[in-house]
Amino acid sequence: MGLECCQHHQIDDSPGADFINPCLCGSPRTHAAFARIEADISRREMLGGTAAVLGMFAGFGLAPHYARAQTPGRPTVLTNLRFFDGNNPMMHAGREIVVEGGRIAAIVNAGTGPQDATRIDCGGRAVTPGLIDCHWHATLVSVSQVAALTQDIALVHLVAGQEAGATLMRGFTTIRDTGGPVFGLKMAVDREVLPGPRIFPSGAMITQTSGHGDFRFLNTLPRMDSDPADYTERTGVAAIADGEAEVLRRTREQLMKGASQIKIMAGGGVTSLYDPLDTAQFLEEEMRAAVRAAADWGTYVCSHVYNSDGIQRALRAGVKSIEHGHLADPATIRMMREEGAWWSIQPFLNDEDSNPRRDPIQRAKAEQVARGTVRAFEQGRAQGVKMAFGTDILMNPGSSRNQGRHLAKLTRFMSSYDVLRMATGAAGELLSLSGERAPYQGKLGVIEQGALADILVWDGDPTTSLDFIGDPDANLKLVMKGGRVYKEALA
Repeated sequence: MGLECCQHHQIDDSPGADFINPCLCGSPRTHAAFARIEADISRREMLGGTAAVLGMFAGFGLAPHYARAQTPGRPTVLTNLRFFDGNNPMMHAGREIVVEGGRIAAIVNAGTGPQDATRIDCGGRAVTPGLIDCHWHATLVSVSQVAALTQDIALVHLVAGQEAGATLMRGFTTIRDTGGPVFGLKMAVDREVLPGPRIFPSGAMITQTSGHGDFRFLNTLPRMDSDPADYTERTGVAAIADGEAEVLRRTREQLMKGASQIKIMAGGGVTSLYDPLDTAQFLEEEMRAAVRAAADWGTYVCSHVYNSDGIQRALRAGVKSIEHGHLADPATIRMMREEGAWWSIQPFLNDEDSNPRRDPIQRAKAEQVARGTVRAFEQGRAQGVKMAFGTDILMNPGSSRNQGRHLAKLTRFMSSYDVLRMATGAAGELLSLSGERAPYQGKLGVIEQGALADILVWDGDPTTSLDFIGDPDANLKLVMKGGRVYKEALA
């Protein structure tokens, strides 16, 4: 029995069937993409042979890609390594990691692992858990703002498929998607239609009228009850909601689609033009409606917000994760700690890795955030707030390749071990707030018995620097997700 698509077509989802939405195949952009691929095949075959072609395919995410699964019933043993377990500030040595059934079955003394196993010699290199980006926009990262808000959504999804494979090859085996139409991409990755990270989806960003996430142009106002939904709402980028009843409806819609957590906007943002950073957004009772609806499904709400008033309002409403928060004052930071909330924070330093800002309003807001970044990291750590790593690379084609560099630059504020923990063990704890709505059952971000086998092997020494993470093409030698090897360059 196939899945129904667009009320007219049947998709064969039986085992072994190619899961392709026929409604997208006829898109001119799809045909153009395949024409470019075919032209590139001819050129690459002449220059570098079949290996180059397969490498191009793997990056685009539309054709077979390198992935080596475990032999059924036969464990894999990673040996000759030093590993960071995701929590403790040390490199463990003299041990082997046994992987079976997609999980870490055991960690044993060197030389004592099962003999009837596939053995991977790591050459004495450093091993870490798969990295986690807790603030990622899988469908919006590699398209421009104009494309994201106006172009055929098929283009956005095709680019997202390409980006998913590249994200995995940078060592980010899990992302928490904090807004965008990502449910189809997640399904494709989980079904191994294309390579990519595990995805914890929020679905559409829920915003008030005039809030961060309301990207309508001024000439579309006023909006009347009979007016059709805006493009960003129709495509699942955002959901505009005013009043408790509308917030409940939009929250429940995202949960119905499969959201593992809900994302709301509680204050002004940098990308949007009509909401100053100091504005508080959503009344407390509106936020509380989202929190209650999420709690009914056993999960939580995360909230975009920079300013102290918005953060405090969100915390009082029961929000569990503050996204950004760079302008928080000391009293608000203490409140985050006292409420046990997570601080999902990014190294916004207004540097070469920043999202592009062409409008003077956007540039001024970005500079204001950057001035608060150093203080936020310093005071958050001093207060003992639980902090997890995220990048929020958004509508910035080409900059996703610097994802690991965003992580490495955090050594400005803390030790290498503390930085790694923000993107592994700590990030995994934040993801666990999704409870039964978590799409993957098992611990993430750690190397320990029973955890999901997301494992990376690096050329580099975490005890001295994390700069090697910023150049995964050269330094990331093995990528394993769920026991399956997606990259191996150990020789």
